[in-house]
Amino acid sequence: MNEQLIKVNGVNICCESFGNQADPAVLLIMGAQSSMVWWEKEFCQHIAEAGRFVIRYDNRDVGRSTTYTLGHPGYTFEDMADDAMGVLDAFGVDKAHIAGMSMGGLLAQILALRHPGRILTATLISSSNFAPDLPPMEEKVMNFFANVGTINWANEQEVVDFIVARGKICAGTRHPYDENRIRRLATEEVQRSSSLESMNNHGMVMGGEAYLARTDEIAVPTLVIHGTEDPVIPYVHATSLVKTIPGARLLTLPGTGHELHYQDWDTIIEAMVEHTSASTD
Repeated sequence: MNEQLIKVNGVNICCESFGNQADPAVLLIMGAQSSMVWWEKEFCQHIAEAGRFVIRYDNRDVGRSTTYTLGHPGYTFEDMADDAMGVLDAFGVDKAHIAGMSMGGLLAQILALRHPGRILTATLISSSNFAPDLPPMEEKVMNFFANVGTINWANEQEVVDFIVARGKICAGTRHPYDENRIRRLATEEVQRSSSLESMNNHGMVMGGEAYLARTDEIAVPTLVIHGTEDPVIPYVHATSLVKTIPGARLLTLPGTGHELHYQDWDTIIEAMVEHTSASTD
């Protein structure tokens, strides 16, 4: 299905679906600074081929969805979670399985608490509830993002180079860093973006604290997927989530960083399909 713009909570959200709408729905929520293109089409198609109706979409401030002036995101994490529900409404989906990457996993946790009647299962990839006792991102990542202010966001090639460098700093050592693949995705990201600099608003969004403090109340079946070499959200965040969320299961990706590396796809998709088979009503 081709991309479409839908009106959700007074804003435009760009989304795309894969597979048969009669199949159980899986909503994919991407992380900060990243549009839906990072849920690669082939990844989505593989899940759809396993009998799922897959929906991916651009969060606010990335891709073709509504953007805001840099430094002034006019929304909260709760608003972003409600956007996800609006996407499901637009497709006529009453209940869905949700999967979130990084910030998307944060939103998935909020959804599981804010809209529990509509969530069948949750899959949290490279994510956290950011409990205060958990370690921060590695220093190399902090240093990298400290230079964001030097980027000319009007220069598309410079932004592509930034995204490629970001991917490299976030990668683990198990798989080779496929710069050509990441550059292709980064170019797609840049070419379809309404406002490149607005992606940085994701680092300024407020809210969600009341929900993240209640992670132990999440009642939907939860699968946590995390790489042992994640420099952005260290692996201990995953083990903490599994201890906190009742009944949560952990899929460890040895040597994987903060990434959805295509060489991990088979393992991730197999686990997601099994996880979403447990509850499809």
